[in-house]
Amino acid sequence: MNAADRRKPLGADGLRNALGTHWRRLDLVTETGSTNADLLARAAAGEDIAGSVLLAEYQHAGRGRHGRRWSAPPRSQIAMSVGVGTGGVPLEAWGWLPLLTGVAVLDAVLEVSGIPARLKWPNDVVVGTGKLAGILAEVAAPHPAVVVGLGLNVTLTVAEAPDSAATSLSLLGAPDVDRNALAGSILRALGRRIQRWQAAGCADDLLVADYRRHSLTLGAQVNASLPGDREIVGVAHDVDALGRLLIDDGTATQTVAAGDITHLRPAAP
Repeated sequence: MNAADRRKPLGADGLRNALGTHWRRLDLVTETGSTNADLLARAAAGEDIAGSVLLAEYQHAGRGRHGRRWSAPPRSQIAMSVGVGTGGVPLEAWGWLPLLTGVAVLDAVLEVSGIPARLKWPNDVVVGTGKLAGILAEVAAPHPAVVVGLGLNVTLTVAEAPDSAATSLSLLGAPDVDRNALAGSILRALGRRIQRWQAAGCADDLLVADYRRHSLTLGAQVNASLPGDREIVGVAHDVDALGRLLIDDGTATQTVAAGDITHLRPAAP
């Protein structure tokens, strides 16, 4: 079976029936520029987007951190954005949203495909050296909400990959994953994690423990590139209550926020 034959469309009705109590609205579009941009625009127009889900079969202007662009063939990914209500959660706790999304994606991928993935701080789901999924969180206005988007490669081939670092479930040995089952599993796992985060007003103990357990970054020697040609080299030993990475550079602990970092790479031996 070739890639085109495996790329069956998502079913909006079936996904709506499996939403559970956390998500109140789901929309599916054939094509758009960016699902994140679309939800942000809806918020800017006055819509309350908390609890909204937007999926696209194809994004021609998908966005990553620092405005990086990417795209993949139609129906080869799960391209999804959700609106997360932040009422009652302190601003300083919002940095955990992309981290908890990564944990939810990892749980769903394991449930549906059997493939164990890891988390690279701050926003990547990886298997080995390959990037399986990327996550982007952006603050919406005027209502207090955050848009969290993700792109998860399902049937992407080597020839279609936007760069050599990308991988997919198909390339990892799971060629027949049902995207509807995968999207539903992600929404259920993400809804549970968000509800706990909202109820606690911060990252709860279970989330912190799960993130640490699945992190590829913690315990590794890293090179953090920052604006202004600054670098921090040392051991990434933990994440703090704000979701920031703590790096021991040999003389002190340096704190790095996701919004401040340009690249995080393994440090040269």
